[in-house]
Amino acid sequence: MSAEDKLRAEVTRAAHAIGAPEGFAPSLARPRDRAHGDWATNAAMALAKQLGRKPQELARALLAEMNPAAAGVAESSIAAPGFINFHLDTAHLASGLQGVLDQGEAFGRSNSGEGKPVNVEFVSANPTGPLHVGHGRQAALGDAIASLLAQAGWAVTREFYYNDGGGQIERLCDSVYGRMMDAPLAEDLYHGEYVKDVAAAFVAARAQERTTSIEAARESMSTAWSGDAGLRDDVRQFAVAALRAEQDADLKAFGVKFDVYYLESSLYTEGRVEKTMRELVKAGHAFEQDGALWLRTTDFGDDKDRVMRRSPEKGGEPTYFVPDVAYHVTKWQRGFARAIDVQGADHHSTVTRVRAGLQALEMGIPKGYPEYVLHQMVTVMKSGEEVKISKRAGSYVTVRDLVDEVGRDAVRYFFLMRKGESQLVFDVDLARSQSEENPVYYIQMAHARLSGIFRVGNIDMATITGAGLAWDRLAEPEERELVKALLDWPSLVAGATDALEPHRVANWLHETARLIHLWYHKHHVLVEDADVMHARLALAKASRIVVANALAVLGISAPERM
Repeated sequence: MSAEDKLRAEVTRAAHAIGAPEGFAPSLARPRDRAHGDWATNAAMALAKQLGRKPQELARALLAEMNPAAAGVAESSIAAPGFINFHLDTAHLASGLQGVLDQGEAFGRSNSGEGKPVNVEFVSANPTGPLHVGHGRQAALGDAIASLLAQAGWAVTREFYYNDGGGQIERLCDSVYGRMMDAPLAEDLYHGEYVKDVAAAFVAARAQERTTSIEAARESMSTAWSGDAGLRDDVRQFAVAALRAEQDADLKAFGVKFDVYYLESSLYTEGRVEKTMRELVKAGHAFEQDGALWLRTTDFGDDKDRVMRRSPEKGGEPTYFVPDVAYHVTKWQRGFARAIDVQGADHHSTVTRVRAGLQALEMGIPKGYPEYVLHQMVTVMKSGEEVKISKRAGSYVTVRDLVDEVGRDAVRYFFLMRKGESQLVFDVDLARSQSEENPVYYIQMAHARLSGIFRVGNIDMATITGAGLAWDRLAEPEERELVKALLDWPSLVAGATDALEPHRVANWLHETARLIHLWYHKHHVLVEDADVMHARLALAKASRIVVANALAVLGISAPERM
């Protein structure tokens, strides 16, 4: 049991002894002013109305009932309007590091997910070009959320949904063909250099297949485009495959792996889109108007009803949200009672529609299914100016551009250091700098310094087990604050998991790195006093463990040297 748990248990026992109702659970929090103690509780204020007594009177009664030794409390005080502040005994506080040393990589993990399956879908880019920086932020965010859930004991499936159908794919076909023929491209087509690469590769493949020259292969296709459905299909398949491979390379450079790649096209070939519309009609939530088939989404909280199938005059095709509904039905049917979609903020309007469609199917899918994490886009700055285009992509900056510029670790951290719904400015110059102003460099340097202590002292880290240590020798203020930060990691990571907010981990890392650097500079570890040295070695090892655990959640390396 941690020091926090022991204190909470003792406050709970004392509260019940003075009349707290069954089920009362006091809250504990770190005081904003560290001089006020290690923990504070508002239990007296929470009970005042229920027990009809003044908060400060109840605070005095709680302290009189508590057994300080059982909770490791060295000193306590009451602050208006009824807070109780606790200072823990140094040895009791620092001995919590034993759990860090014993658990190692497992410190901070839990089984709150109980092995239940959860699907985390992210990136899900159209296979029409390299991944841009918005996809990169989504990749970092989705991957970190998946890692958090795995830490909490969920059985996580990372999924990429390929939008390999619809108008954008047809525009890709036209773009590739235009580059094959060296023809000018319409404004709404894709103009990046990568399209030229795909076009050249297709012509080369066609020439090899037909054992002819490049020019002859190009000439054979020059008049066939408008009337040759087979050629168009060949170009479509080739271009999508080529750009899927391009995106896979982007993801590999970024260190992101998926368990499942789901093709939108399969929803059509397997008849799932049509089946979904039939089921919605059967459920009684569809109606026809002006030749189109509509879904009465207003029955489920939407601001207006939505077209499911366009009228024959407009092509008679399903609208874009229908395959999204069909896709999420597959998630439910695959056993994912929990599904989380990480998407850009421009998908905000689809949330209500997809959920409405799932509710209208009356399959028992919960109202809030799936969960959505929406993120804002990224502005890239370099030399004080915004960077808007890539040499290869043309109209936007790619993930690979950033990874090549500053490295994977910096890109991941910068994408995760702000809450997803906040705008993000990516400062390339800062991310490249090897200085304390660069947060990821600052954090990794803290880990490297901790590793260096053992290297310089020629000490085998495995020998530092915590057994028989004089924990009371970690009494310096900087040591106490660092110990508290390390022991807060399990509750911090649990909160970040519940909220699906990896930026909390990034912020914790930066603050904890500050505490490590402060301690490292003020207090030598390899000192003559053996008790002090061994206690500080235990603190250094514990710090190294927890920082590495937190970096792993974000997909960032923990270097031993810088």
